[in-house]
Amino acid sequence: MIDTHSHLYLEEFDEDRSEVVERAKLSGVKHLILPNVDLETVPSLLATKKQFPDYCSVAMGLHPTSVGNDYQKDLQEIERLFLDENPVAIGEVGIDLYWDKTFVKEQIVAFEQQLQWAADLHLPIIIHNREATNEILSSLRKFVGKVTGVFHCFSGNETEAKTMLDFGFKLGINGIVTFKKSTLPQVLSKLNINDLLIETDMPYLSPTPYRGKRNESAYMLQTALKLSEIFEVDLSEIKRVTTKNAITLFQLTEVS
Repeated sequence: MIDTHSHLYLEEFDEDRSEVVERAKLSGVKHLILPNVDLETVPSLLATKKQFPDYCSVAMGLHPTSVGNDYQKDLQEIERLFLDENPVAIGEVGIDLYWDKTFVKEQIVAFEQQLQWAADLHLPIIIHNREATNEILSSLRKFVGKVTGVFHCFSGNETEAKTMLDFGFKLGINGIVTFKKSTLPQVLSKLNINDLLIETDMPYLSPTPYRGKRNESAYMLQTALKLSEIFEVDLSEIKRVTTKNAITLFQLTEVS
């Protein structure tokens, strides 16, 4: 398996990062993709990549909740980092209207600027979407056929899923699919395994039975087991297909 959305570099893992990686490996996770948040997280992101150079790949971007008055300055610095860090994706980026709507216009401009980066650099984009599906799809329509990527932490309905897939994107599935009241199983049952990636969003969104605890990549097995149940196929098939999807989307030539 490949954890396509891990924040291993955050302070929640400062005390036992190596142990977390070892548990991930033992559970069958062969690679992690680490999406950036903002300029403040870049040093720890790059330090984690340096600590596990063959096990982690990085994505570079500006998270929508970090878009503020100086967002253009932040974007310029992040764009400069592309030359040195060889990211496998732009991310995590998008629009978030849940926490704060103060900088909605700026979020949209920043998102579309980073979509343009993805188009120019031929890199996939990792999209953060919270209560902003219509706004995100409106921006994406300007780039149809020019960008691809993944809707991180997908939790939408069937219509939204099919629109995102028609735009050429994958859907990132994490521990939410294991939650008792989640409607995701019904939505995913109408789709295809080839449409999906597996992720954790660690340290957040731990799957059942680990809800309330710090999430980590080893727990991704619970998500894979739930997908096996939904699609009525062997766990090995879920692992094979989602791993292939990740390798193809992020061009992970070093992962076999």
